[in-house]
Amino acid sequence: MNKSLSFSAYIFIGLMLFALFFGAGNLIFPAHLGQLAGTNVWIAITGFLLTGAGLPLLGVLAIGISGSNDLQSLANRVHPIYGVVFAVVLYLTIGPFFALPRTGTVSFEIGVAPFLGEGSHALALFIFTVIFFGVSMWLSLSPSKIVDRVGKFLTPALLIFIFILIIASLVKPLGEQTAPKGEYIASPFSTGFIDGYNTMDALASLVFGIIVINAIKSYGAKSKRDIAAACLKTGLIAVGFLAIIYIFVAYIGSMSVNRLGLFDNGGPILSGAASFYFGFWGKILLALIITLACLTTSIGLITACASYFQKLLPKMKYQTYVILFSAFACLVANVGLANLIKFSLPILMMIYPLTIVLILLTFLNPLFKGRRVVYVTTICVTAIISILEGAKAIKLPIDGIHTFFRGFIPFYDISMGWITFAIVGFIVGCILAIFTKPTTELIQNEINV
Repeated sequence: MNKSLSFSAYIFIGLMLFALFFGAGNLIFPAHLGQLAGTNVWIAITGFLLTGAGLPLLGVLAIGISGSNDLQSLANRVHPIYGVVFAVVLYLTIGPFFALPRTGTVSFEIGVAPFLGEGSHALALFIFTVIFFGVSMWLSLSPSKIVDRVGKFLTPALLIFIFILIIASLVKPLGEQTAPKGEYIASPFSTGFIDGYNTMDALASLVFGIIVINAIKSYGAKSKRDIAAACLKTGLIAVGFLAIIYIFVAYIGSMSVNRLGLFDNGGPILSGAASFYFGFWGKILLALIITLACLTTSIGLITACASYFQKLLPKMKYQTYVILFSAFACLVANVGLANLIKFSLPILMMIYPLTIVLILLTFLNPLFKGRRVVYVTTICVTAIISILEGAKAIKLPIDGIHTFFRGFIPFYDISMGWITFAIVGFIVGCILAIFTKPTTELIQNEINV
């Protein structure tokens, strides 16, 4: 029997989704954006909201309306091999390569670094990450309700503290907004848009979407229409909280330069703001809450990645994957937060356009009747520009290619040339679909969906 969800159910699932999204990067990146954007902060944060809040909402909705069982089955619409490769790359990105190590480095930057002298950071980071990921590994080996209970306590506590910090910043601003810096001078919107990639929430939404759908079904929703509607409502609650936090944390960052100084990441900005408004104990409280919140995020990422790879390659035990991912993340975390952000950018520049296109194709699926050729051409053509954007991010010496594309590809200069390529690939795919027959497999998939 199909049941309508109650208001309290929407709130509960929406806050659960918010807790899943809200991790290490959701505070540090808008704070750093604010420092760099300065007087252009409102234009910059608008672009950031599209990728940092809007895309995660679309990702959850895409899973909801597709009827897919998981991320890999959704990516299988392109090709089964692509489905595996895309899922593996995405899980490694939000797992041991980047997002998982970041939980440790952000905890250190906010919870430990402000209390240390400059010369002791490297050794302290190593000791801290060994302890941090050791605890994460131990709790991930046998996940229990204690993690959920701690998360349920920490999320409201963190929200309350951040909102108090926001109110304090409105009543007593840190200072005056300064002039924009770097790329935020000429192109604040597109720079903010690209910076939103760093949250990795659009990538994670394709994993978390299944969790949301299962929760919705547990409340009695059965039909595809009702599940999609519930995904929209709960998703709006989650990204609504994210958007509010992004806007005001960016505002705090934009006012902080003269008083706190200019930093290469957002950790010291938040710690400095907490100290300014609430003194030493405010900084201690923020450090404690952030560290514990990052710990629960770390456990969630480890268990999600270990579960996927154990399903993909069952010859290794779940516990072995947990140990491997925890140890690897600990090593990666010791490159430091600033380097971790820098190293992750090329991968994000390559994978984000492909993720966005896959999400959009899911919404357009009825228009071209799910024909695989459309998925293949759109993804393949988008991949060309994605690889170039990754090469540009690591500054490979291919200036001739960049000059060539810059001459006739709209938005290429602002790292959004993939939009043009995706449109071309989609049109070519639709034309080819007219002259080709759908496979039996695709017809069956459409019936199942």
